[in-house]
Amino acid sequence: MFKRQVERSGVPVLVDAWAPWCGPCRMMAPAFAEAARVLEPDVRLIKLDTESEQALAARLSIRSIPTLILFRDGREIDRISGALQARQIVDWTRQRLGVAA
Repeated sequence: MFKRQVERSGVPVLVDAWAPWCGPCRMMAPAFAEAARVLEPDVRLIKLDTESEQALAARLSIRSIPTLILFRDGREIDRISGALQARQIVDWTRQRLGVAA
């Protein structure tokens, strides 16, 4: 599913790497959902549970959570770690994609 959504997507994909036991991840979840309402359909936002998808998390070299990873054309273009507010997520994503607000 991850491969189909990220590597074959016609639009950029923003992945939120998180875990159920991570307090900052849970705190950021509403901000990620709010950012999705602003960014979609131009950017697809998906969540990656690093606890249940440990092999994928290792393949993506996720060292801390929460981590946002931005993909375009199936390739990672940037990542940022730490809990962010919705506006920060939107601004960071648009800046990395070269899209005006």
